[in-house]
Amino acid sequence: MQRKGFCQGKKRKRTQKTCVLADGHEADMVYSRLMRVAPALPALIALLLPVQSGAQASPTAVPDYSGMYEFLRDGEFVQLTIEDKGKVTGFISRFGDSENDKGVFMNQFFKSGKLDGEKLSFTTEPVHGVWFEFAGAVVRGAGKKPDEEAYYVLQGTLTRINTDQDKKTTSQPRSVELKSFPRDTAAN
Repeated sequence: MQRKGFCQGKKRKRTQKTCVLADGHEADMVYSRLMRVAPALPALIALLLPVQSGAQASPTAVPDYSGMYEFLRDGEFVQLTIEDKGKVTGFISRFGDSENDKGVFMNQFFKSGKLDGEKLSFTTEPVHGVWFEFAGAVVRGAGKKPDEEAYYVLQGTLTRINTDQDKKTTSQPRSVELKSFPRDTAAN
């Protein structure tokens, strides 16, 4: 039994088929290559949509402030790593300046750190009774490109906190502008 409205499969030419329409008339159907792949088009479109939405999301992405920044003295630096959801990790590499560690190069890892937009804060672990807290922002500096010094600058208040042998705590806040080191753009 044949159903009306469907092709009967009687070929006239290579690209034509005879079909019986609902009203009983015969019609020639021309098959193009597009008609042959038409059933696959929704699947192809579905595969391409995530790629397009990902490409559109990147222009609104947060700048990557990760990198090395100068610290207080020549040869000292801050290593900053921005992770998911504004979590900040890193460390300060500096020369010791107390009686026990004078001139010794040491690392003070971040105990906590947070980036909210451009607002940055971090606190280091204590080493020999000394730790640092930073509260400020990451701003664009004088550098024109990431491979130039001061492309970004950490601007804010750096507080040095010291606990002595008698458990007396003192703090020394100071305003700072810590310039980023040039990035190695060849590695990107």
